[in-house]
This record gives sequence, structure tokens and C-alpha cells, in this order.
Amino acid sequence: MSQSLRPRSGGQVLVDQLLIHGVEFAFCVPGESYLDVLDALHDVRDRIHLYNARHEAGAANMAEAYGKLTDKPGICLVTRGPGACHASIGVHIAQQDSTPMILLIGQVDRPSRDREAFQEIDYRQMFGSIAKWVAQIDDAARIPEYMARAFRVATSGRPGPVVLALPEDMLTDVVDTVDAPPYRPTRADIGAADLTRIREALSSASRPLLLVGGSGWDDTACRDITAFAEAHDLPVACSFRRQDIVNNRSDVYIGDFGTASSPQLVKRIAEADLLLVIGARLGEMTTKTYTTLTPPVAHQTLIHIHGDSDEIGRVYSPEIGIAATPERVARALRDCRWEQLAGRWSEWRRQARQAYFDDISSTDEEGALNLGQALMAIRDQLPSDTVITLDAGNHTGWAQRYLRYGRPGRQLGSTCGAMGYAVPAAVSASLHAPDRVVLAFVGDGGFMMSGQELATAVQHGGRPIVLLFNNGTYGTIRMHQEREHPERVVGTDLVNPDFLSMAAGMGAYTAMVNRTDELLPALQGAIEARRPAVIELRTDPERISTRTTISRLRLAGRG
Repeated sequence: MSQSLRPRSGGQVLVDQLLIHGVEFAFCVPGESYLDVLDALHDVRDRIHLYNARHEAGAANMAEAYGKLTDKPGICLVTRGPGACHASIGVHIAQQDSTPMILLIGQVDRPSRDREAFQEIDYRQMFGSIAKWVAQIDDAARIPEYMARAFRVATSGRPGPVVLALPEDMLTDVVDTVDAPPYRPTRADIGAADLTRIREALSSASRPLLLVGGSGWDDTACRDITAFAEAHDLPVACSFRRQDIVNNRSDVYIGDFGTASSPQLVKRIAEADLLLVIGARLGEMTTKTYTTLTPPVAHQTLIHIHGDSDEIGRVYSPEIGIAATPERVARALRDCRWEQLAGRWSEWRRQARQAYFDDISSTDEEGALNLGQALMAIRDQLPSDTVITLDAGNHTGWAQRYLRYGRPGRQLGSTCGAMGYAVPAAVSASLHAPDRVVLAFVGDGGFMMSGQELATAVQHGGRPIVLLFNNGTYGTIRMHQEREHPERVVGTDLVNPDFLSMAAGMGAYTAMVNRTDELLPALQGAIEARRPAVIELRTDPERISTRTTISRLRLAGRG
């Protein structure tokens, strides 16, 4: 296919590639190192919406959240040196969460390289261990080649982040070059022989468990895998912060393996005699630090299906390993009707489901604000397409335990435990789908790391609602501190500002919640306000998690 050539600057060539590859949204903090990209974006501002965040970590987290929501690479642009360092946490999240993302970094000019020029960093070394591919584009004529590869790498196999450095003088070079065609990700598939092996393994199982997780699940794949599980009465659990893959209201859903997992579910995986794992990595969080499954060979029959063959056998050697993407596996299993298996595990599934239901219906909390009861009160009032974003910290345990998830609703949370994620992720989700309710869960510590991104939402018309859990402490670390060194509290207490005054100053709707019955009216008021909102929940640090208190931890430590 021939193309007519026209002289373009490197910045124009790069933006043209973004258009070719279907980019509609990008997030940035502007910098002088990539002015020619910004100038080229000005010419297409009716086609690419550029959102300028207040901090590079916020911009990177917004791009990562967009990648989760769409399965398309989230695009983030930052300047060299400090800008890239700030954005690195978003790259790390994208790597550990298997999220497609492309970080574009302005770089020092080529003649100044290797002289420790102003804000110079070697990005291949800096990002080499936390990105799928890191490169620097030194020839503007090769931008189409690099960008096409970046999109393919970010979306193929196990999705993840790509980092490209852009020397500022390269972006001003004028070149004649041919554009690349739109990218197409490479997808691994499942075959008839693989399905036969799965059926034969299941036919020998008395207590099988289906575990789903990872990225790459679109709404259709979620419906398909749920239909397969329901047709065979197969209990399903989700990996950490992937609770939206299977509708939690389905009788086959039995819980999630994460920070808020019930002891009954942890026991259930030990009792299982077969694990069918689709999409999940079987990492530290999913396996309770590699204890519920003992490496390298689990006592359960293990069938591991993942989009990237390198993930199969990384820690656990499966009896059956298949490289295939979740949507293709789900589609293939949806069409399987193995009648000889239907109903075989009904009692096993029923017991697991009842244990899950009991866990989300009970709370032993005391005090005026019972968080478990408060979230039970709002969970059935939320629209079915609500997006929930989760920060790091024990406060998210209430959302993970007591809310229910399922498509078209979404659960967005960092699986690598990065604080400061929930607010920018909620801003991104709200900008992407402004008519949906977007609800962020964040602690007082996390809010102080990224709460300023509410100003980004105000500026660009987003309407996230932030539930801010204020207990005056870095709660997760306080919990570990009390468990390991009871009553020796140091470094975890917080003296907080007036959060609601801060939020109001940025243009947000605000409300305070001190009692259980105040949360639902506050949430309804925030939804009706149709602007960014912050609802502060004054919580007692004594109730340090959904399952224990500081007093219990201290008593156990003294014993």
C-alpha cells in the first residue's frame, strides 16, 4: 500500500501515530521537553482529549485506570527526570496489574546525552525491571515503527506498560516517513484438544474450584465464564481486586482471594482437589504468600490458563498449562455443555456460597459508625454500572467484603498496594464515562498523596465521589505494628487538615458521616450534586480492619 509523504516534525509524526492507533484520551503534566508533541496535540484537540493532571503520579494512575477500563493502552506524557520519576509508580502498577499502558517521556536533546545534562536519566536502566519494553527514539523517521511496536507489546501476551523516551531535538526534526497501520494485538487461543483435557480432569474431581483473575476480561468474557460455571454448578472465586469478573449475585460466586478474604474461603482452597485458574498469575496475594498452594507442585490438580506462556509454571508447575487469553477461553467454555458433570458439585458449591453469603451479611463492629452495616445499606442502592476504585489500605477491606460487583459495574484497584491510586483512578473513570457513578475508597493517608486531582476533575468535568476514611493513622502499617510490636506505636499517627474545607476549596460537594445511617443520604446527595464530591467518614482506629481490632492484636501479642 503506497502512501503520499509529507514533511512533518517528529512531534507531528508521533501524534499522527496516536490517531492511527485509535487514541482518544491522554493524560499528562506538561513539560518543556516535549513541547512539539503538545503543539501537535493542539491541532487535534477535537479528536484526542488531553487531560492535564496536577502531579505526574496522578497522570500515570489515570492512564493506568483507563487501560483497565478499556483494555486499550492508557497514554501518559510526562517530562524528563522528576516527571518520569513521579510517573514510575503508575508504570509499576501497570506491570503488576497486567494493564496496557504507554508512557511517553520527554528527554534531553541528543547532543547533551551522557553528560548528566539537566534532568537526564537513562530510562532503559530506570524502567528496565518494571516495564515490558523500554526504548528511546533517536530518529524521527522511525517513530511509526516504534509506536506500532509499543502498542503491540503493551496489548499482546500478558498486557503491560511500555516506556518510550523522546529526545526534544528529535521531536523538532522534520522528516518524510510512512505511517504504520493500526496495531493488532497478538492473542493466544485455546483448541479442541485443550478443552478435552480440561473436561477429563474435571471429571475426576470431587471438589473443584474455578479461580479467575488478571486482565483482558471484557464484559462478554465475564458473562461467558459465568454461564459456563452456572451450567456446571462450579464454584468460582476471583483473585485480588478482580471481583467484577463474575457477578457476585450469581450462586456460583464464592468470594475473592485478597486482603479481605474470609478464613472459610482460604480453607476452601486447601480442601479443593482441582484448581482451574484462568487469567490469574498465582502470585503472593492470591496464594496467601505461597502458602495455600505449596510451590513448586500444589497438592491440588492444577490447570493454569494464561495469555502469556511465560506465566505458566513461573512458580507452580501445572498438570495442564495452556496459553490463551481470557476472552477466548471464556468463549470456548461457554459453548461446552458437559452434561455428565452438571450437578456433581452442587453441595460443594452450595456450602461455599453459603459461607460467602454469611460473611457479607454479618459484622461484629460496635460504635456509632458501623462500616459493615453502612456499606450493606448502600450496596443495593448503587447503579449496576457503578465504578468502584480502591486505594491501598485496610479501609478497602470494607468495600471488598461488603459491596457486590459484576459487569457492567467495575472494580479498579492497584494489586501492587500503591497508595494514592483511588482518587486519580476515579477521576479517569469519571472523565471516560461521565454519566456513571464513580465511587473512590481512600484513607486519610492516601488522600493526602493524590487528593489534589479533584481539581483535575473539576477542570475537565469529571464527577467522582470520594469516600474518605479518616482514622488519623496509616492503618495497615499500624495493624502490622501492633501485631509484631504491640503498643510500640511510632511513625504511623497522622494529624490531618480539614479535608472538607480542602475539597470545598477545589469545588467539590462535601458531607460528613459520623453515624451508620448518615452514609446513604450523604451518598445520595453527592450523586444529585453532579460534581466531584468528598464524603468524609470519621472512623475509629480501634476498628483497624473488618476482622480485628487493635485491642485484639495487642492481646494476642502479649499472649
